[in-house]
Amino acid sequence: MDTRNILALGASAGGVTALQRLFSAMPADTTATVFVVQHIAPTRNSVLPRLLEKAGWLPAFHPEDGEEVREGWIHVAPPDHHLLVRDGRLLVRRGAKENRTRPAIDPLFRSLAVEYGPRVIGVILSGTLDDGAAGLLAVKRRGGIAIVQDPASAEWPDMPRNAREHVAVDQCVTLEEMAPLLARLLGTPAPPAPALPEEMAVEAQIPEKEFNTVPADSDRLGTPSVFSCPDCGGNLYEVEDGSLLRYRCKVGHAYSPQALASANHDLLERALWVALRAHEDRMILFKRMSEKARKGGHDRVAERWSNAAVEVQQSITLLRGVLSRPNAVLDDALLPPDGESLHPE
Repeated sequence: MDTRNILALGASAGGVTALQRLFSAMPADTTATVFVVQHIAPTRNSVLPRLLEKAGWLPAFHPEDGEEVREGWIHVAPPDHHLLVRDGRLLVRRGAKENRTRPAIDPLFRSLAVEYGPRVIGVILSGTLDDGAAGLLAVKRRGGIAIVQDPASAEWPDMPRNAREHVAVDQCVTLEEMAPLLARLLGTPAPPAPALPEEMAVEAQIPEKEFNTVPADSDRLGTPSVFSCPDCGGNLYEVEDGSLLRYRCKVGHAYSPQALASANHDLLERALWVALRAHEDRMILFKRMSEKARKGGHDRVAERWSNAAVEVQQSITLLRGVLSRPNAVLDDALLPPDGESLHPE
């Protein structure tokens, strides 16, 4: 009989400390095959496996593409790459970002749900926004166990709180409670696997394709929306996943609503900076033309250029005011219903 021996953990801000604390508290006689996604800067080198191994539970490593899954090891997603599993082998792919990050939690959890079904225990730890909610839902739909860190105990509560909002989690516990809970659950019999939803299988293949063509039937995952992909400009498809609403483009970029709002926020700010630069260039030009006209004795022409410069200066003042108060002006339209900022980092 299959047992629950696959442990998947997703974390972002505050996650390294949470992972270290959790692994250091795990009983030495508890074993599992562990997969970790920690949102991390896309640098070439990462010491995360070394830090997790020092916690004293299991050995840890960054997998290479095509390696076999190692039982009793911690598989850590490498920087700037998604980590996936297919047919007992590890896929390390630099495909499209999901929820504005690579590695992302959702594709790993979804991949494990397809591969291992009810053997998976999915855990969402401290982090911002809501990467991991869709992946944890996939784990739950395939008969796995869904656990979140108690948001009140998390350094950054957004990720566990959003996961709990959209997934019927089995446990919501503090880090102190999580280690003995996992020790009790790991190795217990796994129930029969529910049927694999076709849309989950299709979506799991998308990050596997990396720079190749995404599955031809990927557009059946959702319906065309009015939104454009902030990363590539393509049309976004709206995916209804239980109570979750998500968005995907045809080349693989994926967004939760909060990630999409955050991306559009950045586009808006960038556009405002471009507008400010263009207006300042116009003001310099208008003042130059006014001076030239006045020197040539064309006072009426000079006055028109001067008036235009004054109007542009008003726009510059307005843009500078908006850009100097982004949290008060730009973010107001992007607040979730509870009024908490989407950009705490």
